[in-house]
Amino acid sequence: MTEEKDNIKRWRMVLGKDADEALNVDLNQTEAGMDKTLEALYDTERKGGLGPSSPNVSRWLGDIRKYFPNSVVQVMQKDALDRLSLTQMLTEPEMLETVVPDVHLVANLMSLRGALPAKSKETARLVVRKVVDDLIQKLKAPTEQAISGSLNRSSRNRRPRHNEINWHETIKRNLKHFQPEYNTIIPETRIGYGRKRKSMKDIVLCIDQSGSMGTSVVYSGIFGAVMASIPAVDTKLVVFDTSVVDMSDQLDDPVEVLFGIQLGGGTDIHKALSYCQQIIARPNDTVLVFISDLYEGGNNSKMQQKMAEIVQSGVQMVTLLALNDDGAPYYDHNNAHYLNSIGVPVFACTPNLFPDLMAAALNKQDLGEWAGRNDIKLK
Repeated sequence: MTEEKDNIKRWRMVLGKDADEALNVDLNQTEAGMDKTLEALYDTERKGGLGPSSPNVSRWLGDIRKYFPNSVVQVMQKDALDRLSLTQMLTEPEMLETVVPDVHLVANLMSLRGALPAKSKETARLVVRKVVDDLIQKLKAPTEQAISGSLNRSSRNRRPRHNEINWHETIKRNLKHFQPEYNTIIPETRIGYGRKRKSMKDIVLCIDQSGSMGTSVVYSGIFGAVMASIPAVDTKLVVFDTSVVDMSDQLDDPVEVLFGIQLGGGTDIHKALSYCQQIIARPNDTVLVFISDLYEGGNNSKMQQKMAEIVQSGVQMVTLLALNDDGAPYYDHNNAHYLNSIGVPVFACTPNLFPDLMAAALNKQDLGEWAGRNDIKLK
């Protein structure tokens, strides 16, 4: 009977006060509080929502943190911004201090950067810093491990000089050539570490900063900062709308990168790819990660021609429609098909798979096969 009552209460919470008479359920004090916070957000057409006053919003933000776990709080905050246009949540420091920081919140702060009053900017920066630090802590180790491990394996030299020999790997490889009578191994195959150089591979992240790409831009900026700290790769970060901005010299501070990005505006993919082509010095040793929904605001045929030129030059190019956990609901299907036709894989990627994707790309693996192994559907 208790389980049945719990189920009826859940339905009451879903359906709202209009179901009181039909379900005949008494809510306790905690359940009534939860119901009130849900009603303020999801019954706004009938009840008037949170109202325009800051105290109402501040109280509601406190209530949802009181009644729900962080994962639910983040969803409700995002719904409040989408449904009620509560920009005051992001423009007043009192509001920012009460919200739970997450990637969606950072994306919204980036889009409102120009509208933030002076008193909110420092608080907003602290909120962004917290999200960035949390994500770097989570993403740095797997990214470094995947990329460095990949390049270390690819750098093995089969004709090493004496001071370049990796004796541990050489002995393992030649155990089958052990000579009992001499109690030694004949090193028919010598494995070397390879000659060191400043960077073994170049990476260019080219990111569409149109409004729909918000969370992808956040993750891209953070991954760019992480990869910039890896000596074996030289990482550049280019963002674009109708203009192109090279932010490579700011990668040591991802918060500055994110606050330097202005989400929204038009899109000129051809101009962005033309710039990327200019800064690529070693095409055969370069991975170009192009992150965009592929909606071109300029000349589409010239854009496709530029894509083909970059691929023909030897650049390993991969196109991500999104770099987030939300998927890619809207993208230009014709341009996606064109990229596939010239050998460029097109798909959406989650942040947890991105390090492995970069390792595969740097090793020039078949990224279509990589996507299949990871249950990712090519577009």
